[in-house]
Amino acid sequence: QVQLVESGGGLVQAGGSLRLSCAVSGRTFSSFTTGWFRQAPGKEREFVARISVSGLNTYYADSVKGRFTISRDNAKNTVYLQMNSLKPEDTAVYYCAATSSRSATIPRLYDYWGQGTQVTVSS
Repeated sequence: QVQLVESGGGLVQAGGSLRLSCAVSGRTFSSFTTGWFRQAPGKEREFVARISVSGLNTYYADSVKGRFTISRDNAKNTVYLQMNSLKPEDTAVYYCAATSSRSATIPRLYDYWGQGTQVTVSS
């Protein structure tokens, strides 16, 4: 089965940057749309960004548009989330996920998930 492993989380001050990585294995990387989700304490898991199998189409939640960039490197079987201008409200566990759907933005449509990586943004 497909496996995903996130890395790159940590503690950063407001206005700073982090780059998250998601290493994918088990099946052909380019066969899946890949997304990032996040979950803060007491809240439901929410969509952050997704990227098509071709890498040509990206889509972002309004809350991160203009600040976050999703990309993929098929040679390395890795998806990235570059996070700039971080805000305290970005604090959450960030999850990488994969789906055969072209335009999924809700968690139940994603078939495979990583274990998550903690991102904490201080004021």
